[in-house]
Amino acid sequence: MQSKISAFFKPSSLEESSSKLSPNSFFDVSEELQEYPEITVTYKRRTKSIKQGEINSESNGGESDYEEKLTKPEQAKSSKVLNKKRNYAQLHLEVGQSNFLLHTCKTCGFKYATGDEGDEKVHKTFHKNYTHGIPLKGWRSERIVDTLEKGRVILVQEGDPLAQHNKVQEVVDMMEMELGNGWILHKQCKVYLFISSQRVSGCIVAEPIKKAYRILSSSMGETRNVSGKEKRRTLQFGGVSLEREIIRRDIVKSPEEESHDGVILCKDEALPAVCGIRAVWVTPSNRRKHIASSLLDSVRKNFCTGSVLDRAELAFSQPTSLGKALICSYTGVSSFLVYTTTDTE
Repeated sequence: MQSKISAFFKPSSLEESSSKLSPNSFFDVSEELQEYPEITVTYKRRTKSIKQGEINSESNGGESDYEEKLTKPEQAKSSKVLNKKRNYAQLHLEVGQSNFLLHTCKTCGFKYATGDEGDEKVHKTFHKNYTHGIPLKGWRSERIVDTLEKGRVILVQEGDPLAQHNKVQEVVDMMEMELGNGWILHKQCKVYLFISSQRVSGCIVAEPIKKAYRILSSSMGETRNVSGKEKRRTLQFGGVSLEREIIRRDIVKSPEEESHDGVILCKDEALPAVCGIRAVWVTPSNRRKHIASSLLDSVRKNFCTGSVLDRAELAFSQPTSLGKALICSYTGVSSFLVYTTTDTE
């Protein structure tokens, strides 16, 4: 039989039992909790397998380092693999060659390692500076001595800005490769630079002197040709005969040249002189273009204030074989003036 509707609104047994409990008994539940066993739940972090070296570093560094390694993402290893580039090294085989490690350029004398991109780039720059001249666009306060079709001649002397002296030192270092080290430049020198195509094509270092000596014309390497033996050869082809005649001429030196080979003989008498040409140098690609003659003309016009020196009044120091040829061609005489470094002021 279906229950009445009033039965749904009767208080439940749970409410009746709770109403029977006193206020003090509501907070005193220790007796009821002791009837059930106590269950403890613990949480432990799962350890990660690491190498022995990392364990040692952990023991030395502490728990913070270990936690940092566990929480560190593993993208570092993958990034190294992705960013790794292959190294293509040029290898060489040594089979007894003389220039195995370094190759020497026959033109500029620069030594570099062939196959090395850095060395070859440096050699290319040095080679161009040696053959065509050191780059020089110019200065605002430059002292122009002469202006020519091929370029201009500027003068650098004591008291000029430091940038000009630094550029002169670069040119002198290039000159010393052929003329020797440590003697070309000093404070009293006047340096004449020939600028062409924004490069230093030539340089003359001049200095004031007091006296010079005239050389003997016999010490300039005069030679005479002596006819040698004649050789004749005949070739016979049937009724046709061909005859070839060869005449060889030997170069014979004079007795004075044989005893003083490479030595310049001078007269004992000293002559007064004011201008000494300490060094003359022109880049290899600009030689035989009258650049040295243009520089010498500028020196004659500018060295002494208010006067122009004659070509024969210029004195030269330590001329080389090429220098002797230049001096004879420029002065027009074979007995020119020479001086030593002790004759300077």
